[in-house]
Amino acid sequence: MISALSPTQLLLLIFITISWIFATVEAQSNVSVGGFLSADGTNTAWRSPSGDFALGFYAIPGQEHLFLLAIWYASIPERTIVWYANNRETPAVAARNSKVELTGTGHLVLKDPGNKELWRSQSLNNDSQVSHAAMLDTGNFVISSQNSGNIWESFKYPTDTMLPSQELDVNQSLSSALAEANYSKGKYQLRFNQGSFILNQIDMFTKKPYNNYYSFGDGSRLIFNGTGRIQFRNSSGSIINLAPINTVPKPESYYYRATLGFDGVFTLYSYPRNPSAGGRSWSVLWFKPDDICSSFVDSTARLGTGPCGYNSICEPVNGRPNCTCPPGFSFLDEKNTHIGCKQDYTSSAEDCNPDGSTVEEDRFEFRSILFADFPFSDYGILQPATEFECRQSCLLDCTCAVAILQDPSLSPDGTGTCWKKKLPLSNGRFNRVDIDRTALFKVPKSNASRRSPDTPKPSDENQNAAILILSVLLGTSAIFNFSFLAAIALIFFCLYRRRLQHLDGVHSHSRGDLETNLRSFTYKELEQATNGFKEELGRGAFGTVYKGELKCVEVEMDEEAILTEWAFDCYNEGMMEKLVENDEEARNDVGRLEMLLKVAIWCVQYEPVLRPSMRTVSMMLEGAVQVPSPPCPFTLHSMSMKY
Repeated sequence: MISALSPTQLLLLIFITISWIFATVEAQSNVSVGGFLSADGTNTAWRSPSGDFALGFYAIPGQEHLFLLAIWYASIPERTIVWYANNRETPAVAARNSKVELTGTGHLVLKDPGNKELWRSQSLNNDSQVSHAAMLDTGNFVISSQNSGNIWESFKYPTDTMLPSQELDVNQSLSSALAEANYSKGKYQLRFNQGSFILNQIDMFTKKPYNNYYSFGDGSRLIFNGTGRIQFRNSSGSIINLAPINTVPKPESYYYRATLGFDGVFTLYSYPRNPSAGGRSWSVLWFKPDDICSSFVDSTARLGTGPCGYNSICEPVNGRPNCTCPPGFSFLDEKNTHIGCKQDYTSSAEDCNPDGSTVEEDRFEFRSILFADFPFSDYGILQPATEFECRQSCLLDCTCAVAILQDPSLSPDGTGTCWKKKLPLSNGRFNRVDIDRTALFKVPKSNASRRSPDTPKPSDENQNAAILILSVLLGTSAIFNFSFLAAIALIFFCLYRRRLQHLDGVHSHSRGDLETNLRSFTYKELEQATNGFKEELGRGAFGTVYKGELKCVEVEMDEEAILTEWAFDCYNEGMMEKLVENDEEARNDVGRLEMLLKVAIWCVQYEPVLRPSMRTVSMMLEGAVQVPSPPCPFTLHSMSMKY
């Protein structure tokens, strides 16, 4: 019969049992020399004792036949990668049936199915007396020597992520991935540079760094301690807490990681160890910079592609750059919106005259975006400038791709400023709060085609007639009030309309009546209106101004607005012939009719800032400058893109 165990014997038995359990766990966690994994869907990972982390073959999403040798969180549904093997610029991508092995020389060696070496771990020292390798519960994979030191460890060769208990010294750095599912080296770095801890962008072709777009200050070490705090050892040796702010980390309840995202934002995340208590996703606790879009404008990092690439617009959304293409541009890669945009219309030498002016500028129009700016890339400036003058200057200039207008009403001296930009456009920004400018993009009209010959100028006789009519009209009023400008539009509409009915039914508001009630004026009627051109008010570059009175245009404001709106609709819809349907002469010279109509619509713009000066009007009528396509006269922002 078995006798009862004494207390001493019982304690000894418990100790032996515990020792055996730990030995078993260690045996299961350690990787012996010659141990290997295969990318064949069976023996694919080495796990840490707790099961929180695993090193193995990670199937690349969308490319299940390709694998990364990586370390990931293994105990949560989202298998988040925290490290992966890479050869400087590219990840070590392995095909199915590739193998990674711990060799007797103390290296992890990755080979493809044909036994070609794809990657091998480096050595921290010359000790080749390898003992074993292990995936630790910290997320660090180590190769240990028989002298109790580490021959290699993943924490010393980080990729884009740090974990609690990991540190970064002056010889180490984080490099972002190229895109969310592309593990090639991206364009951002977190590193120490001449005593400063910084974020910077790199040139993707030369791999040389640009100036920093964010600085954490001077120091020598970044510490992600075991409690989940990110700390910084500054130049004086003091430890400064960086993150999280106003929150006490709880490592017993949450997993933590700090990742330099492919978008250039360094972020501290948390994930609940018990998903039912706090959701099933990574939560953002802290990130820097606060606004990456403005960081490339406010700092020294003005060179480079910026957060969204060339020819794009960056808008900060929840601390991340939201990238869009402006009018006339589209993404270089629809799957990666952060690498820039290309111009849909390919410019060529045929677009430019020898003097640098635009060939056939009437092929282009402008599309505008409010609260947008490209602070760099400018080569010309106009000050003061109205929106019309800004558009016209960019239109005539073959080099100009976009013009940025500072609203005169928002400037300290009440004058507008226009900056002309050329390609490539860099560091574009959109912000409703911080930006009070409008970006005007010059884009080809939908039906435009390249034409090299210059458009013939109208005959001097017709040109002088137009100037005379305009001069008489301007002489009837001392100011540009809206009502009288509407009358100017009607006279232009009537220039070729010599056989329309009298304006007897002008009080009818129906559009059908309006189409048959426009009135033209003969030279004799104008002579009578000015009493034989008796009273001369002045002379200018556009001609002589006479005082006169035209009774027939004294209509109500709403009636004039309806007439003007109808005329603009005819122009905008390409139905200008409707204005002169009974005038064969005008129908045979649609180009001139269009020019006069556009001038008229510019003159009746509701917003005074959009109306051209008299000198500009004269130049347009004389053919000295081309007339750009006018916006709707009643809604200033009718052509704006809504964001």
